[in-house]
Amino acid sequence: MINWFKYAAPQRFYPLAGTLVRWCGWLAALLTVVGLAIGLLIAPTDFQQGEAYRIIFIHVPASWMSMVIFVAMAFWSAIGLAFNARLAFMLVRALAPTGALMCFLALWTGALWGKPTWGAWWVWDARLTSELILLFLYLGYLSLHAAIDDTRRADRAAGVLALVGVVNVPIIYFSVKWWNTLHQGASVSVGAAPRMASIMLLGMLIMAIAFWLYAIAVTLARVRILIREREAEAAWMEQLKETA
Repeated sequence: MINWFKYAAPQRFYPLAGTLVRWCGWLAALLTVVGLAIGLLIAPTDFQQGEAYRIIFIHVPASWMSMVIFVAMAFWSAIGLAFNARLAFMLVRALAPTGALMCFLALWTGALWGKPTWGAWWVWDARLTSELILLFLYLGYLSLHAAIDDTRRADRAAGVLALVGVVNVPIIYFSVKWWNTLHQGASVSVGAAPRMASIMLLGMLIMAIAFWLYAIAVTLARVRILIREREAEAAWMEQLKETA
């Protein structure tokens, strides 16, 4: 059994993160190539949407990750606020830029998809509007954290915002069920057969895993930078600099 609690200390987490960054980064690159090859070259043309549907191989994984990352931010914020854990707050801060990127990609690719499919770049649909609010929450977290000079106060204040803002995630997910929206329902859901060809589903799931691995890699790389900045005067960091 691995004692994961020992990695709660930045000095123990730092080398582990470095190893994971390399593995996750290479796997993300490999799966991205495979997923795009399936989605753009192998998967057949959709009989309703034509070639325009291929944007789902970017749009859907980005949409999923935009929600998952904010939930992760709320989780680590709760851990940080409850236990005053330095590393937890660093993880939240490191997740935020990647989450904002995923949210922007989801909105941008959604607009590219919407024009040929719906005839409009943007509509004030419940799901689109709640996803836009999520982007504002990401930007709000980053802005609030940057506006407070004291790092610990910034961590706690921005962490509270992440905890409050996470209520928007289930609104995004269930919006197509709660309201009569233009956005189509989920093509993949637990407990129901997928509403797409198996090769399309395979390509989308591979891309989703690639996005997961990318998010993990860049988040851990960013955490390592934050650890070096915040623990610069720690004895273990001085020893690391001497051996580097």
